[in-house]
Amino acid sequence: MYKLFFKPFAFLFSPEQAHHLTLVGLKIVLAIPLLSTLFRSFYTVEDKRLHRNIFGLDFKNPVGLAAGFDKDGQHYHAMSALGFGFIELGTVTPLGQIGNPQPRLFRLPADEALINRMGFNNEGMEALVRRLKTDRPKNLIIGGNIGKNKNTPNESAHLDYEKCFQALFPYVDYFVVNVSSPNTPNLRDLQEKEPLTRLLSLLQKLNQEKPNQKPILLKIAPDLTDGQLDDIVDIVRETKISGVIATNTTISRANLNTTQDKISQIGMGGLSGQPVKERSTEVIRYLHKKSDGQLKIIGVGGIGSPEDALEKIAAGAALVQVYSGLVYEGPGLVKRINQAILKAT
Repeated sequence: MYKLFFKPFAFLFSPEQAHHLTLVGLKIVLAIPLLSTLFRSFYTVEDKRLHRNIFGLDFKNPVGLAAGFDKDGQHYHAMSALGFGFIELGTVTPLGQIGNPQPRLFRLPADEALINRMGFNNEGMEALVRRLKTDRPKNLIIGGNIGKNKNTPNESAHLDYEKCFQALFPYVDYFVVNVSSPNTPNLRDLQEKEPLTRLLSLLQKLNQEKPNQKPILLKIAPDLTDGQLDDIVDIVRETKISGVIATNTTISRANLNTTQDKISQIGMGGLSGQPVKERSTEVIRYLHKKSDGQLKIIGVGGIGSPEDALEKIAAGAALVQVYSGLVYEGPGLVKRINQAILKAT
């Protein structure tokens, strides 16, 4: 249904316009009680065998919505109807910022991929907090993906992460430290061992001062070398954060079916979707083996089918997330992944 009717219509619009129209349409459907009930019953798979207790949290199923889809927490009520076991909001920064100039999101249909250079566009942490204070769907885990403002120098970045951590702490179930987006100048420099250890140690110290601690995860790039991945394992052990999300988008443009002319016209940005699938799985497998299976990993990157999700789980991912796959496969992807996990159980 999605590929036959809705996808061709959505692809008539720019990616950002299609994103907005899709979410508006979903909200309209869910505002009608009968349609809402039918919609949820169609997309949701309820089975105790899907439950996962990871990071001390009870996930009703292991399939989540990756950060970037709902940056400001405007749509998590609606997206919960699509059968997700958890939803990650953000990336959010202390102050609202408009992000990079449009166009900044591009489809690569020949590769079932996206390129984005959104630039952490969001309304800021206070706007997200206001929305999270409202009633949340039952049994839905919500993560908060936090970052720094574009104009904050790296030597002061820890202050931005601290502000977001403190503001969101009462309202999210886990945190993700995003130092791996390629679309904020110099942000990836924070992935180096010394600054990253300092940042995560600070957040863990703040975490340990709370009566009830929250899991802190690190989102890493797929472009790290094996040596850098070794450092990540060491840093996780030293700081005792809860785990890693592998991986963010890539700056690589290798082995694409899309013409080089089009790639050049698009320019800079992070590549997601099928082209990052193999590298993301390699990173998961490497981290899992290097940590002797002790590192808790959320696998994301190029999941466009149930088989892709199962591959990441087999590589060592405890949970998985999707985003670009929804654009090309539609909302039924979440249900199909959960059904495949049940079949493999």
